[in-house]
Amino acid sequence: MNIILIGMNHKTAPLEIRERLSLTCGNDANHLAEIMKFPEIQEVLYLATCNRVEVLANAVDTAGAVEKLRAFIFHHGNLSAEEMARCLYLHYDDEAVRHLFRVASSIDSMVMGEPQILGQVKDAYRTAVEHNTTGVILNRILHHAFRVAKRVRTETGIAHNAVSVSFAAVELAKKIFGSLEGKTILLIGAGEMSELAARHLLNQGVRKILIANRTYTRALQMAENFHGTATDFDTLAEKLRDVDIVISSTGAPGYVITPPMIEAAIRRRKNRLLFLIDIAVPRDIDPAVNEIDNVYLYNIDNLQDIVDTNVKSRQREAEKAEAIIDEEVGKYLEWFNTLEVVPTIISLREKMEGIVKSELVKSGSWMQNLHEEEKKNIEILAGSIINKILHDPITGLKEESRENGALPYIAALRRLFGLDDV
Repeated sequence: MNIILIGMNHKTAPLEIRERLSLTCGNDANHLAEIMKFPEIQEVLYLATCNRVEVLANAVDTAGAVEKLRAFIFHHGNLSAEEMARCLYLHYDDEAVRHLFRVASSIDSMVMGEPQILGQVKDAYRTAVEHNTTGVILNRILHHAFRVAKRVRTETGIAHNAVSVSFAAVELAKKIFGSLEGKTILLIGAGEMSELAARHLLNQGVRKILIANRTYTRALQMAENFHGTATDFDTLAEKLRDVDIVISSTGAPGYVITPPMIEAAIRRRKNRLLFLIDIAVPRDIDPAVNEIDNVYLYNIDNLQDIVDTNVKSRQREAEKAEAIIDEEVGKYLEWFNTLEVVPTIISLREKMEGIVKSELVKSGSWMQNLHEEEKKNIEILAGSIINKILHDPITGLKEESRENGALPYIAALRRLFGLDDV
């Protein structure tokens, strides 16, 4: 097995590095094409989210592939050697499979049990399939990962009262104010994170939600779905005067809220407190606004305390999930180990069937006097004999591949039956 998983996530890399990577490492087919040019790599999946950038590869040359992938991340993330050493993780073979299963099952997420990551993995896989960068090995791993995620979600309570970074943001707002009833919230961005935040806000009794998005029609659509009010993106500075809480989650490459905007709003607000929660990567809100009086800014890493509380409450369910993942990794390894015996089994059966066919041809002088049904019965009998002869060797070969490694048995079979003879 030559499976490699290399990357960095919210556990290993601070926000500053993750947002630097996200600016240059989106889920872009160009990155897949670039990686597939490396002769050391046969298959690749590229996953980039706000909290992780990972490459899963099936390699021809493991050491060479790791070197190329390190250089790829180094170049696109504009990282220093020290940052690479500190932030990058590397998993091989069964540990790489285990890591992917944990990611797809949301065990490795900032907020354990959140549902978005599975959709993100599926999107990354869809992109890889569309651009022909996956084959037998990665296709099997990814489909297996989706089944594992389904088992974890249905057999454990890991996703009960499902949470996300958006949920954590709403929990933080609730913690600040005690109650959100009667508060005015401005959501900047109309993507999945904002939709989740809107849903949680409604559950907390919020009835006045303003939604700003660069595409106004999208803001209108979301406002209709969540009983909110769409507002033009260009009026953000004005809206900051009237709201209590801002939750921002856009895909903008630069800041959408700046110190001058906040300073102007605060003067009009007569110093009424303003809470800003930035859950975007790259960040939407200039960190300098936190220096302004009566303004409190929280970013995605500040949500970790809430996340930690959620993780503790789910730890028992997480243990069940880990047991499922261990079991499924074992099943995947069983399948993978049988791959080495498949060519020998096929060759062995083809040789046996070739011998029978040849002998039946030689017996044509007396078989020609038989009826067609009698000839067919003889062919069926010969096939049945082949199956009975091959049953024990094939079964034993598969068992050895699962338990001990079948290479010595493969070599012996190929020599004894002359399977490599030209």
